[in-house]
Amino acid sequence: MKPTSGAFEKTPGWLDWFDGPAKPQFVLPAGAVDAHCHVFGPGAQFPYAPERKYTPCDASKDQLFALRDHLGFEKNVIVQATCHGADNSALIDALKHSGGQARGVATVKRDVTDQALQAMHDAGVRGVRFNFVKRLVDFTPKEELMEIANRIKHWGWHVVIYFEAVDLPELWDFFTALPTTVVVDHMGRPNVQHPVDGPEFSLFMKFMQQHDNVWSKVSCPERLSVSGPKALNGEQQAYQDVVPYARRVVEAFPERVLWGTDWPHPNLKDHMPDDGLLVDFIPQIAVTPELQSKLLVDNPRRLYWPEITV
Repeated sequence: MKPTSGAFEKTPGWLDWFDGPAKPQFVLPAGAVDAHCHVFGPGAQFPYAPERKYTPCDASKDQLFALRDHLGFEKNVIVQATCHGADNSALIDALKHSGGQARGVATVKRDVTDQALQAMHDAGVRGVRFNFVKRLVDFTPKEELMEIANRIKHWGWHVVIYFEAVDLPELWDFFTALPTTVVVDHMGRPNVQHPVDGPEFSLFMKFMQQHDNVWSKVSCPERLSVSGPKALNGEQQAYQDVVPYARRVVEAFPERVLWGTDWPHPNLKDHMPDDGLLVDFIPQIAVTPELQSKLLVDNPRRLYWPEITV
């Protein structure tokens, strides 16, 4: 079904998610988790935040779960996106209708009550997201974020941080003071035109090496790539310029990496990825069955479903 924005006008120039993804050639291991995805609206039921900086097309829970089944995942981790602000209604609705097959990462403000946090936990929320990408959100004082982090650790939640590589030096002290597990979105968005051994990505690797509470998602090659998906020798070779960065993180920190589709891929203007092709990116960065199992099954289960035992 063609995506729409309901009663809301989608941000001009931004693409709809790809309707009709290929079936991946890579067969996911049993229990695989798509550990980074979103739901948007539908806007008629879950209005977008008045303070949002973009309006996406609708992307419902039913469409997300259909994609999960098509790609071969068993579970989802649904991350609250900035277009809904701190109103987590669409996220909570998706979690409650997932049959226990989804967990969530919410956005909360300082005035959130303990009762509200407990209700989110009961619904399946296991973390909060702090966004430092200036084009997406307005600045939130670090002392407010630290207060939230200290409160949510009572529930065993973690903090997800979204930032761009150039900003890591100024955010380093704040990030390393967080009292919870810290999960970095998309490897801190490295510039893949810079050397993988260069100072920018080396600083990110140092960040993970020195702080064993820091995890990383090795996701979103479609956002990081300059070369994009290319057809070589009649086969799709996806986002090759991102492979060295993601593979390095996976191999250096196999117990602290996650992967997700980022469906429905908000804010993209140049090309909208085929999610089946994104799944076929995985064996390029996690090259053995053992690494694939850690990335897709063991690690997300440990973080989001610790109650499940083998």
